[in-house]
Amino acid sequence: MNTQTKLVSIAAFAILSILVLIVAGCASSLSLEDSGMLVASVDLERYAGLWYQVGRYPNSFQRGTCAVSTAEYTLDEEGRVLVLNRCWEDFYGGKYTQQVRAVGRPADDSGSRLLVTFFKLFTANYLVVELDQENYQWAAVTTPNRGNLWILSRTPALDEAIYQRIIQSLATKGFNPDKIMRTSLQALAPPSP
Repeated sequence: MNTQTKLVSIAAFAILSILVLIVAGCASSLSLEDSGMLVASVDLERYAGLWYQVGRYPNSFQRGTCAVSTAEYTLDEEGRVLVLNRCWEDFYGGKYTQQVRAVGRPADDSGSRLLVTFFKLFTANYLVVELDQENYQWAAVTTPNRGNLWILSRTPALDEAIYQRIIQSLATKGFNPDKIMRTSLQALAPPSP
């Protein structure tokens, strides 16, 4: 892939990401908050760090060259959450394809809802609906209309029993378990020779 094609691919990924999040963020009221589906609180200092995507709903901005991804959150001095999303074409640490940076800020004191701004232009709602409150080892996040969903883990693979409990809990909150794609187990490392 030449440099120009790569830049076009990265720009297309960024634009699609923004458009999907804008539409998802604006498409409905924050009914998840109203119905108590958000976790009660998120300690953003504990939430900060590297997360691996271990499951997700299919979406237009993670197709093709974005088979697996990570999200890294860093708190700055002003209380903002700096976001770095990365994608790999094949496996974690394999062929790196793209990244998107954004800045989030808590929408309220709970920390369970962030307003994330991309390119200083577009803001999307990031809602934490599941969280390992004790150890901060896994989480699930969505958008207000539940059109996007990501299951995150501190490790590339999540214990099967924990993963199934998360799926069951999400189902009770109106998420479709059949729509969730498992993204980590087949993408941990390069294929064996």
